[in-house]
Amino acid sequence: MTEAAAAGPEEPLDLRSRTAALFRAMAAASKGEPAHSAARDGLVSLHMPLVEHLARRFRNRGEPYDDLVQVATIGLIKAVDRFDSDRGVEFSTYATPTILGEIKRYFRDKGWAIRVPRRLQELRLSLTAATADLTQELGRAPTVAELAERLELAEDLVIEGLESANAYNTLSLDAPDQGETDSSTVLDALGGEDEALESVEYRESLKPLLAQLETREKRILTLRFFRGMTQSQIAEEIGISQMHVSRLLARTLTELRTGLLKE
Repeated sequence: MTEAAAAGPEEPLDLRSRTAALFRAMAAASKGEPAHSAARDGLVSLHMPLVEHLARRFRNRGEPYDDLVQVATIGLIKAVDRFDSDRGVEFSTYATPTILGEIKRYFRDKGWAIRVPRRLQELRLSLTAATADLTQELGRAPTVAELAERLELAEDLVIEGLESANAYNTLSLDAPDQGETDSSTVLDALGGEDEALESVEYRESLKPLLAQLETREKRILTLRFFRGMTQSQIAEEIGISQMHVSRLLARTLTELRTGLLKE
């Protein structure tokens, strides 16, 4: 297949002649002059159907069609500014790879939901191609070791590249939860109430009150509420009667409760 055939249908004679005339007008004027700008704008307008045709190739890939047309138009403008009519090549043949390159660069650089280094973007493309080839050869998904051997890379780099692929597409928190028939979203399924949150204020308020207790009372509270010991076990541990432990525990808790209410 020739380059011209790969680029698409040849330009109609009228389009070719108008294109050639506009390029001659550009060449005859200096940059910044009205005639140069008018010819340049005319070339862009004349080849917008080519832009739209090439942009349609990339529809349904997660990017709005209008954005693709805008990016493709930038490629067309670059092609107009760089084209040398003396080479004897049809402008559409020259412009097509330039426009496609601009669109592909957009997907490579802007299509990532989270910005990652260029080396990881390129590594992801290599991994995608290697994975497809190996899957066809092996009849199953390749392992990290097999990908590393195919690409002649360390396994750590392969793992890093595979993990970076998660940054290419993300799911909106407002997206409907898959499999749900109601209007619940992904955000509704994330997180939950922290039962310990309400006790944070009490714990912080207790700190200065606990600091004022005698050493024995602190130890009794620790043994009872943090080590789960019974009053009998505490009495044996400290060397006092169980009844004494009960009175000390009741008095200490009353003092703490009173202190909290004052706060």
